[in-house]
Amino acid sequence: MRTQPGIATNLLRNVVGRVTPCAPQLAYPFANGAHEVTRPTRTQQDVMNLHCRGTRHPFAASLGLLLLFLLGLPVTAAAHTEAGTVDGFVSGFTHPISGLDHAAAMFAVGLWGAFLGQRAMWMLPVVFPVVMAFGGALGVLGIPFPVVDTGIALSGAVLGLMVAFAVKPPLWVATIIVGSFAVFHGHAHGTELPETADALVYSIGFVISTGLLHLSGIALGLLVRWPWGRGVVRAGGAVIALVGFGFLFNLL
Repeated sequence: MRTQPGIATNLLRNVVGRVTPCAPQLAYPFANGAHEVTRPTRTQQDVMNLHCRGTRHPFAASLGLLLLFLLGLPVTAAAHTEAGTVDGFVSGFTHPISGLDHAAAMFAVGLWGAFLGQRAMWMLPVVFPVVMAFGGALGVLGIPFPVVDTGIALSGAVLGLMVAFAVKPPLWVATIIVGSFAVFHGHAHGTELPETADALVYSIGFVISTGLLHLSGIALGLLVRWPWGRGVVRAGGAVIALVGFGFLFNLL
């Protein structure tokens, strides 16, 4: 009788098959059955049959992997109070959306990604929070990073101009641009970690908030499918650029 896939199989299908464009087949020895005949289990067979299956939801899957990674990080032995945990998450979640310079740049990442096409629409919003988490770790550790505020302001100005002037560089160039700016945002988040907050929970909070801002930008960017929508998206880029220049020249 055909058995239903188990939890491990479903995880492999939903994560490995979606995050990687081409999940390789796995080859390893199985336990021998009766008469020394090798009989792979249902889950093992499903693993072996993973083929190239296009990425349907790479942003959601990659963001989930990032959160799982953060949850798996070792924490200090010191006990944290429940209040500190809640404060850490709330502080981390609200930090990106409470600052207009942060919010504008993160919104622009999703907007520009949607403007560049489907591959960039998922690639850029994945690269940004991953690199941002690295920058956040530098900030938490107290490692100095130059001109952070200038880098944050420039990110909004540059990304906004990219959208406003319909600049479409190769995907690898766009990825480097977005990743470079993400370090500044992450470092700012890390250095502003409240003393009573749990650093891990704080990081999870600002990663989730960043992802939601990216998704908001993508939602508006999808209007490029229509001629009138391209004008709306480019106008949105111009507004973001103005916000970035406003912070750059201390006008906001």
